[in-house]
Amino acid sequence: MSPIDPMDPFVALGGGLMIGVAAGVLLIFSGRIAGISGIVARATGTSSGGMPMGQAMAFVIGMPIGAFLVGSRVRSPEIVVTNSVPLLIAAGLLVGVGTRMGNGCTSGHGVCGMARLSPRSLVATGSFMFTGFAIVAATRFLAAG
Repeated sequence: MSPIDPMDPFVALGGGLMIGVAAGVLLIFSGRIAGISGIVARATGTSSGGMPMGQAMAFVIGMPIGAFLVGSRVRSPEIVVTNSVPLLIAAGLLVGVGTRMGNGCTSGHGVCGMARLSPRSLVATGSFMFTGFAIVAATRFLAAG
């Protein structure tokens, strides 16, 4: 069986459907929003609210297992780290701090909150998108020199 082409639009559609179904199943069966930052905070014990710790830990453990299973079937490009690892760690920590300050991440606001037409999530997702567009535009402008 040949690897799946990640550039096939049906692969993106399938991935989006799986994310939506997973978020829906979590909401229907546990009444919880699939906000990854909140789930990770609960699994690591840095938050006492939300879903039971065991459920949060199972969710967090399942994410890389699912990614591995999909990655074993999907042809992917070779990833080469061209920046310093400490810089990447600092960037990741800043994203985590911003996520906590924004009371959620793109999965909680963008996937679940937008589906519920939450005004707070509409503003948060608009902010995420605007900031991403602005950073890409500024980076391209500076790179063009």
